Amino acid sequence: MKTFTRCPWAKTELSIAYHDAEWGVPVHDDRLLFEFLILEGAQAGLSWETILKKRAQYRRVFDHFKAQKVARYDQRKVKKLLADPGIIRNRLKIAAAIQNAKAFLAVQKEFGTFDHYLWQFVGGQPKVNSWTSLRPLPARTRESDAMSKDLFKRGFKFVGSTICNAFMQAIGMVNDHVVDCFRFDQLQLDPGGTRSNASPISSGEKANREVTIVPSEPDTARGSSIKPRTSKDKMGIAVERLRPPRK
Repeated sequence: MKTFTRCPWAKTELSIAYHDAEWGVPVHDDRLLFEFLILEGAQAGLSWETILKKRAQYRRVFDHFKAQKVARYDQRKVKKLLADPGIIRNRLKIAAAIQNAKAFLAVQKEFGTFDHYLWQFVGGQPKVNSWTSLRPLPARTRESDAMSKDLFKRGFKFVGSTICNAFMQAIGMVNDHVVDCFRFDQLQLDPGGTRSNASPISSGEKANREVTIVPSEPDTARGSSIKPRTSKDKMGIAVERLRPPRK
């Protein structure tokens, strides 16, 4: 039997399946992006394994993460969610999911898709790092800082920089697989491979406004990154501009 070297965190059957099929694969489907945004917020203070075990139930009770439906949840629905042991029964996290659905829809209206808005934080292409181990892996980056700041400004909740960094790793905006993991090379060979609305595994399966962001600078210790454009902010740091697509 052929064996594979994986990132050290993938140890259980569930986490191995998630690591091998999903983690770091670019996502451009808005529904799936919304799902990961909500699940990453729900994970705050918990393990991702816990979320994976509850993911199927989250899909059922959150209308398969259709933002239009989640945005209309009322107090009766909230009470029902708080009584469901199959999800994280945290009032603040549930309220955040509803608020985030509203903010998500506003971003879609401004930018056309949430995907178009989100991927501009890495210049439209996955950022590739070259980690030899997980020890130096940062909990936050300049990109996640910029994303977090802008999401908060737009009314999103539970989107701190650490959560945004994990979100970016999950949806393939950054390839943080260690270099000896078999998925690192696979994603390099097929960087355009994306997950569709129906592809993620679950625990049951075994615009006119400009937004200033600060992209990362090239770092030979961490691998390649998107080169910043020539415009600069007041502190002289190279910045990019997020813009809605031209109509």
